[in-house]
Amino acid sequence: MNKNRISIVILAAGKGSRMKSSKAKVLHTICGREMLYYIIKASREISDDITVVIAHQKDAVQKAVSSYFDDINFVTQDDINFPGTGGAMKNVSVKNEKVLVLNGDMPLICAEALDGFLHNDSDIVMSIFDLPDPDGYGRVIIENGEVKKIVEQKDASKVELSVTTVNAGIYAFTKEVLDKYIPLLSNDNAQKEYYLTDVISMARADGLSVSPLLVDEEHFRGVNSKKDLSVAEEIMQDRIKTKWMEAGVRMQLPSTIYIEEGVTFEGECIVENGCRITGSSKIINSHIKAHSVIEDSIVKNSDVGPLAHLRPASELEDTHVGNFVEVKKSTLKGVKAGHLSYIGDATVDEGTNIGAGVITCNYDGIKKYQTIIGKNVFVGSDSQLVAPVTIEDDVMIAAGTTVTSGKVESGSLAISRTKLRTIKDFYYKFFKK
Repeated sequence: MNKNRISIVILAAGKGSRMKSSKAKVLHTICGREMLYYIIKASREISDDITVVIAHQKDAVQKAVSSYFDDINFVTQDDINFPGTGGAMKNVSVKNEKVLVLNGDMPLICAEALDGFLHNDSDIVMSIFDLPDPDGYGRVIIENGEVKKIVEQKDASKVELSVTTVNAGIYAFTKEVLDKYIPLLSNDNAQKEYYLTDVISMARADGLSVSPLLVDEEHFRGVNSKKDLSVAEEIMQDRIKTKWMEAGVRMQLPSTIYIEEGVTFEGECIVENGCRITGSSKIINSHIKAHSVIEDSIVKNSDVGPLAHLRPASELEDTHVGNFVEVKKSTLKGVKAGHLSYIGDATVDEGTNIGAGVITCNYDGIKKYQTIIGKNVFVGSDSQLVAPVTIEDDVMIAAGTTVTSGKVESGSLAISRTKLRTIKDFYYKFFKK
């Protein structure tokens, strides 16, 4: 569609007290991204003029948005003198003749769900849905197929509270309507706030057309509590996993898998049950086995797990990482690490085998140090590599060895063991048997 037809304003100034958190509501995350991210992502598909209204923790909100998008306008609401949704629109300036107003706490909105607002020529289009239990929502009074008025629950009469048609919170206005009625808003109500919904009443009184648009609850679901957040995350998880399965990723028991928004897959990939893949991880032609965790890492032509953990900034290529292996900020190419190892702040080259119980001792309590392991190195079980250390190509590290020297030269065997002693009949003496 023509993105120049419509401007979008996203209201993101509220505190979200029902979240019971010190964090601004719109900064709470769903599948690894702030709620506000998803609304802006959908908005950019249909508009090139997007304004976000901020107030509470405005610097944090602006910083979060700017980390993903560089073409967003920000307006700060004077929430002391002009609180409420109407007050949020006081200083907003848009460039297009139609204005879609969205809420920053509706992360499940998608561009397709907004289509009905774009092809309706009424002066005002407002979203509605019918709920058996409308508690918490503003009620919409409809007469003769048009909206007569909207009443906030806290201001509604008993008769109005019995209405089950509720305000879904999304509106499309002509710019002319906003320019005329926003300056006329009053805070003469129970909460002493300026309501955007009062524009509906004033427009109706002047004979303008106000069309209700029935929308589905899933896409227009608001997030007001941690419970709402969890429900929205389940829906978003289903969308993310469905997208990747349709693109060819094989998922076993997908309901048990967690995949974040920033994760990408390429080629033939399998993800087994119970896996968690987060951040900007990239999985390419790889097999992620059951109950493995991958954080902000790249896995190419490799298999990981079961029960393995790749911490951020790890890169695996042509590598096998098995049970209970943890990798952190390391690059492994053509490596086998079958089980029970920790590889941190390391570079390990092709043909190398990491035995069971091997750890890179990368931290001295103050600083982190690098371990560099070359090609075709055999690191025996239960060895410790105390960084900074370099193991050159074609080296054998004997089982149980602690490597503390700065370098083990190519072709060498490194071994550090005490001679085995046996004391005859010690068991019987110790236990007095």
